[in-house]
Amino acid sequence: MRRQRRLARDLWFRFLIYVAAVVALLPLSLVLAYTISNGWRAAMQPDFYLHFERPEGIPGAGVQHAIVGTLELVGMASLLAIPVGIVVGTHLAEYRQHRWATWVRLAGDVLVGTPSIAIGLFAYALLVAPFHHFSALSGAGALAVLMLPVVMRTTEGALLLVPVGLREAGLALGLPRWRVALQLMLRAAAPGVVTGALLAVARAAGETAPLLFTSFGNRRLVFNPAEPMQALPLTVFHNALTPYKDLEDQAWGAALLLVVLVLIVNLASRFALRRQLALAGRGTS
Repeated sequence: MRRQRRLARDLWFRFLIYVAAVVALLPLSLVLAYTISNGWRAAMQPDFYLHFERPEGIPGAGVQHAIVGTLELVGMASLLAIPVGIVVGTHLAEYRQHRWATWVRLAGDVLVGTPSIAIGLFAYALLVAPFHHFSALSGAGALAVLMLPVVMRTTEGALLLVPVGLREAGLALGLPRWRVALQLMLRAAAPGVVTGALLAVARAAGETAPLLFTSFGNRRLVFNPAEPMQALPLTVFHNALTPYKDLEDQAWGAALLLVVLVLIVNLASRFALRRQLALAGRGTS
């Protein structure tokens, strides 16, 4: 009798787990299906990737300038945020009990939960309003603020997964602490650090609100970071608000392309994280 009750309870909890998994996956599946159904026609056209934006009604329009702009903005933001985030995360892992480490960790946690539109307003007040000019540099600065806490916290977590014996072995050989951290610990935690960087890139690539206040957008292909620059999220936002069918199709195509790019980055980060966990498991066994 007790065995039957345990089996019934086990089946009931399995059923609840499957239902919860379906409920969790259903919204994402619906969003993906709706985006693919509306954006695949535009995304399958070669002109979509080879041409720039054109006025409504003129065929052959594309989002090449937005693709290049997204790569430039995310690239500049990565150059600003990733090195700083790795250094700060390393400091947090090496000096966990330090008074300043506690405050920096708290600031990073708060910054992770800060709405992106608030960061966009902050960047506008600091980088745009004083100069009376929108620019890609200000947009990259806003995205870097979003990326920094992600890189910082994931770097710290990756370093904490490295076996303590590696640090102790380096110190026992007489190496300075900074060399142990940079040459031993960071090298061992490299997959986890790469995971954090990729997650930060994925977050920055899909942000719209900070760019509305900083980069603003541009209908031309721009390489000068001192000028306004277009990005895929801005293309989706602006074209989705228009009453013109061709511009709406461009918006759906840009949304699908953005989803695919973010999905690829997230899959790469999952692969790097799995490798980090495997290395950590070998070190503890």
